[in-house]
Amino acid sequence: MGAGMGLSDEIMGALMPIVVYWVYAGMYMALGSSCDKYRLHSKEEDEKNLVSKGTVVKGVLLQQFLQVSVSLPLFLAKGRNDGGASAGHPSSIFVIAKQVVIAMVVLDTYQYFLHRFIFHNKFLYKYIHAQHHRLVAPYAFGAIYSHPLEAFLGDTVGGCLAYVVSGMSPRTSIFFFSFATVKTVDDHCGILYPGNPFHIFFRNNTVYHDIHHQLHGGKYNYAQPFFATWDRILGTHMPYSLEKREDGGFEARPLKVGKDV
Repeated sequence: MGAGMGLSDEIMGALMPIVVYWVYAGMYMALGSSCDKYRLHSKEEDEKNLVSKGTVVKGVLLQQFLQVSVSLPLFLAKGRNDGGASAGHPSSIFVIAKQVVIAMVVLDTYQYFLHRFIFHNKFLYKYIHAQHHRLVAPYAFGAIYSHPLEAFLGDTVGGCLAYVVSGMSPRTSIFFFSFATVKTVDDHCGILYPGNPFHIFFRNNTVYHDIHHQLHGGKYNYAQPFFATWDRILGTHMPYSLEKREDGGFEARPLKVGKDV
């Protein structure tokens, strides 16, 4: 696939998730006011964000630069070790499916425990994780906005770990990390668009993660980016109700508050 575009699978694996990020986030931004009746936050709530959109864009671009700086050498090294096996002898659909499932489990597990740790550590939260929570009302292109150290430890290291442990090829990684990117953007978009398959097939979705960004939901719903499994197992799952606002859109309300976990 990459060869047809003049790019190797390794380069595509590093760059495609970035392209997908801005295209998918851009689609949500282009919808503009046409989605107001599906929004989780009113425009007044959007003004509570503690960081400008220009700063968010710069932060996201920095994180993506870090991702490419680490992932591209890793992909190239694995490609050399495989001797181009993924291109000459592509894996069966069953092998690829197994690798994707393993990668999802590894990434979910790593990010859950890292996310929970840095949230509960007062020093790490104050100086690192709080940067992401400056987005009180999350939006699509701010999905991966965070402190560079958290971005590196969470997304870059977590992604590389999932890639190595699963044994997937650079070609498979193009699809896996592009899918993970779309899921992450969707989780932060703040829009309950009808028929969205992520809201149908995933419990860990836009509303679920929005609860985590709320004042009373911070110590709950750590799970990301795919499943809510670890939250349910370890008691950090917060149920919620979804109610229509009189001025249009929806409001997600946590059903239990005040308990530290």
